Amino acid sequence: MNTLRAEITSVKVHGNLSLVELHLEGTTLKSIVIETPATASYLKKGNTINVLFKETEVIIGKGKGQPISLRNILDCTITNIEKGVLLSKLSLKFKGHSIASIITTNAVEHLDLKKGEQITAMIKTNEIMLSD
Repeated sequence: MNTLRAEITSVKVHGNLSLVELHLEGTTLKSIVIETPATASYLKKGNTINVLFKETEVIIGKGKGQPISLRNILDCTITNIEKGVLLSKLSLKFKGHSIASIITTNAVEHLDLKKGEQITAMIKTNEIMLSD
């Protein structure tokens, strides 16, 4: 599980859902959670909280192409690649933070990913979990 610490910059509530915007060293992250400030006291602007996401939920891209709907876009450097038969684990560095991505080995080869290369890591808004 990837874990980062970020500050809540806004919370928009509709029903039992909250769209939480977070700030981490100049990068904006967003998460949608089935909680509200009334049910989760940590959902307050200014609070620093844990931002969690699975390695299997980190999408990898090269370059800046067409506009996409993903809101969580992290410019990273590949620090290591552990190739398996079917799956590979990428170790990534994002502004001094370590995160990991697990993608198919076929995707690693198709994208011709290499250690030291700059890539874009992306996480869907609904795949980011929050905790205090």
